[in-house]
Amino acid sequence: MSRLVSRLEERKLIRRKSSERDARRSLIVLTAAGRKQFATLDRRSSEQVEAMLDPLTEEERGALVRSLGAVEGMLGGVEPAAGKPFVLRTHRPGDMGWVVWRQGLLYAREYGWNEHYEPLAARIVADFIEQYEPEREHCWIAEREGEPVGCVFLVRDRAEAKTARLRLLHVEAAARGMGLGRALVRQCTEFARQAGYERIVLWTNSVLAAARHLYEGEGYRLVQEEEKENFGKKLMSQTWELRL
Repeated sequence: MSRLVSRLEERKLIRRKSSERDARRSLIVLTAAGRKQFATLDRRSSEQVEAMLDPLTEEERGALVRSLGAVEGMLGGVEPAAGKPFVLRTHRPGDMGWVVWRQGLLYAREYGWNEHYEPLAARIVADFIEQYEPEREHCWIAEREGEPVGCVFLVRDRAEAKTARLRLLHVEAAARGMGLGRALVRQCTEFARQAGYERIVLWTNSVLAAARHLYEGEGYRLVQEEEKENFGKKLMSQTWELRL
């Protein structure tokens, strides 16, 4: 370091002066030539970064910023994001594929369900997009730090005009415990009331204990159940209902 400082001083890019508080110490400051050289280096550095970022889309740049923020957080540079709230938004291109992928993966990992669940989820999201009625149907995607962490759908029952169906409720493991599932269910309830529905029904399985507890806490009641072979498992299929 001493040799480097000496060379910069010889080139008149820096100068040393004694500290007013402690004569044993020297303060190093840039000279006018040094500030000019620094400005050139800083400009070139910015140009290099701009050249690297230029090919990226806006979405890719956002993902890069979030990733760098995660790295900084892991290294102790910032407070963890655990306390930051989630936001709910409507669906957009790419979300339907994410829903099918994440739910298929989650149920396989946590409950051992086979690949037959994914065609079911795919049919639900396909019907939603193809038959979408904004006044009577809605999808909410939950985001945290710009990343999707949950979803739910409210769609009309094609056989009963005054009945809505709650479908594909999902909360990522990393986002559990912050009230996200309850917020999604309540969004469905509020929307259904405003749309003029008289009841909401949903289908689930008894093995999904956390979801069942949530539904019960929000006023749903169990109206039917039967044992079925689904997704490679023997499951207790359940229908729950909420009167509005």
